[in-house]
Amino acid sequence: MKKLTFLLIILTGLIVSCTKNFEDYNTATKHAQEAPGQYLFANAQVALANVNSNTNVNINNWKLFAQYWTETTYVDEANYDIVNRNVGTILFRIYYRDILADFNEARRLVNAEVTIGAAGEKAKANKLFMIDLMEVYTYQQLVDIFGDVPYSEALNIENLSPVYDDAQTIYKDLLARAKAAADGLDASADGFGADDLLMGGDIAMWKKFANTLIVKLAITLSPVDAALAKTYIEGAYNNAFAFGESATFNYLSGANSNPLYQDLVQSGRHDFVAANTIVDLMNGLNDPRRASFFDGNMTDDAGNVIYIGGVYGASSTFSQYSHVAPRVEDPSYGYVMLDYTELAFYLAEAAERGFNVGGDAATWYENGIKSSMSYWNVLEAESDAYINSPDVAYATAPGDWEKKIGIQAYLAFYVRGLEGWTSYRRLDAPVLNIPPTPAEPADGMVPKRHTYPIAEQTLNGANYSAAASKIGGDRLSTKLFWDVK
Repeated sequence: MKKLTFLLIILTGLIVSCTKNFEDYNTATKHAQEAPGQYLFANAQVALANVNSNTNVNINNWKLFAQYWTETTYVDEANYDIVNRNVGTILFRIYYRDILADFNEARRLVNAEVTIGAAGEKAKANKLFMIDLMEVYTYQQLVDIFGDVPYSEALNIENLSPVYDDAQTIYKDLLARAKAAADGLDASADGFGADDLLMGGDIAMWKKFANTLIVKLAITLSPVDAALAKTYIEGAYNNAFAFGESATFNYLSGANSNPLYQDLVQSGRHDFVAANTIVDLMNGLNDPRRASFFDGNMTDDAGNVIYIGGVYGASSTFSQYSHVAPRVEDPSYGYVMLDYTELAFYLAEAAERGFNVGGDAATWYENGIKSSMSYWNVLEAESDAYINSPDVAYATAPGDWEKKIGIQAYLAFYVRGLEGWTSYRRLDAPVLNIPPTPAEPADGMVPKRHTYPIAEQTLNGANYSAAASKIGGDRLSTKLFWDVK
């Protein structure tokens, strides 16, 4: 059914009968008809997964910002030059036009649906909550990328110059919306069914997604509003994902394949290798996930597989460094939007902040590592040995709790570049490298945010200027509201 839905969303609304009658001659057949809400919902899910998954440097540089990968020949993006390709403008367009606008229109169409009986009303309510959760997830990403963004006045076709809302205020509203959805979703009723490409219509899993998302939002807010974060986390964590559960967008083969397959294999290009930042860290920890993260294309004189990362930001010959693993390049490799691994590390952090989350920081920390090891098919014995090694065990690993959790969360987020970069920004761990020639707006550091679209300076100048001034300047080095360490 997913394959059918993929085809339908491509042809959204273009449904024309082959049999003409008198009314057909009064119909504008060359204009698209109104699409059903479920197809717009599915279309937006695809766009959201794609913008996170792909590594096209015109769109998504998060795997570079997180220093999971580095570039082989054209090294502008690894040196934080995002102006040359106007990446900010492209990101705004994708998030607002291709994702949020479709979710918004899906909401309008669902609201207009005529339902039959209590079951129909419950299904309609579930659909609206699902749309809301997807919007909450999307807006959190926008805030975590840029800071203050259009929110309260966004998506209004009558207003082409929306104000930029305060990022912390947006976060609080997103938490309230996620909580309303978590409480309101009815697992006994239907939703979008098979047109839900993320959960396959499983409303019980949507409730878990909602509660996990609450924890994610709240832990990010916790450095600036610990009391509010504590309330939300303690009320949500017990109804969130369990071990092995996730919200994963599973790609199909062919035209609907994993964007990384399209970028890394189908393109015939060799633009990326593993970065020395992550490879050196994993080598130092003897991390058994290396064989799953990277290809075994490098060997020593004895024929043993070794892992060598290209110097981050420098030109790195493709044949001389470790490559991306075949699993990640597979046409059907799915993009993880949210999972138990992520939750466990957030709860380890929550425990350190004094929140009641049913376990101590060490337990949640170990759960996060075990979950990541399981996802990457590491044997249990290897996983246990790694967790008990002196540099990984929670009691003996060097540094404060931010460093311990930060390093292991960063490794667990591999491939999920935005989450890895955000985790680094929140916890300041691990230490990332400064590239050879960082772009001027980065001020000689790893970016703390992405700069606003250049187009906003001319199309929405007054609001852009107000937002840039409020956050402390439209620079890559400007910290977001939650980045207070």
